[in-house]
Amino acid sequence: MYAKCGSLEDAWSVFNTMCSHDVVTWNSLILGHVRCGQGLKALALFQQMQQEGMEPDPVTFVGVVNACASIAALEDGKRVHEQIIQRGFESIMFVGNSLVDMYAKCGSIEDALRVFNRMSTRNVVAWSAIILGHVKCGQGHKALELSSQMQQEGVESNPVTFVNACAGIEALKEGKDVHEQIIQSGWESNVSVGRSLVDMYAKRGSIDEAWRVFNSMPKRDVVAWNAMILGYAKCGQGQKALQLSCQMQYEGVHPVPVTFVG
Repeated sequence: MYAKCGSLEDAWSVFNTMCSHDVVTWNSLILGHVRCGQGLKALALFQQMQQEGMEPDPVTFVGVVNACASIAALEDGKRVHEQIIQRGFESIMFVGNSLVDMYAKCGSIEDALRVFNRMSTRNVVAWSAIILGHVKCGQGHKALELSSQMQQEGVESNPVTFVNACAGIEALKEGKDVHEQIIQSGWESNVSVGRSLVDMYAKRGSIDEAWRVFNSMPKRDVVAWNAMILGYAKCGQGQKALQLSCQMQYEGVHPVPVTFVG
C-alpha cells in the first residue's frame, strides 16, 4: 500500500520491522521503487533479495526488467534475461511483454524482435511495445508492417497501438491507410488517437486533413491545439495559427511553452 501510494519511506519502515520477508514483500518494494523512478535502487534490491536466499518469481522479474527499461540499462537487462530463461519464465506472457518493452526502450530492437518472435501468444501489449520500438529506432515502415500483421492475426487494436503507428508514419499515403484502420476500429473519437492523427497530417503538410480531424474531435486538449497551431505555422498560414491561439484560450485551454513557440 505504501509503495503504491509513493510513500517509500513508510514502506521501508514497515519492511524493516518485519521479522521475515517473503517474495511478495520483496516484489512490493522493488515495484514501488520502479514506480517512483528509482530503477537503480530496484536493481540493488533484487541483488539483495537473492543474497538473502529469496528465490525471485515471475512478478519479481517483471519489476526488475521494468527497472532496466526505466534507466536504459541494457547490459543489466540482458543478465536478468538470462536468469529468466534459466528458470523457464520467458514463456509467461507478461514476462515476455516486459522483455520486449525493455529491449525496445533500450534501443535493442533486434533483441526485442527475438523475444517477440519466440512468444507463443502475443497480446496487444507485446504488439504495441514492438511497434513503438521500431518507431523510436526510426523504422517507421516496419512499424506499419507490424501494425497490419497484428490486425491480420486477429489481435484487437487499442488506442496505444494506433498512436504508435501514427508516430511511425513517413509518407502521407501510409498515414491515410492507418487513418482508415482507425475509422474501421472505431477509435477516431479517442483523444489520444485524434491528436496523433492531427499531428501526423500537420507534420506532413496535409493541413486540410488535419483540420478535418481536429474539428471532428469531441474533446481537444492542449496537445491537439498545439499540433494545429504548429501545422498552420509550418504551412505559412501564420494568421490562422494566431487565430487558433486566441480561440484555444477562449475555449478555456491554457497555453504551454510549445504553444508560444508555435
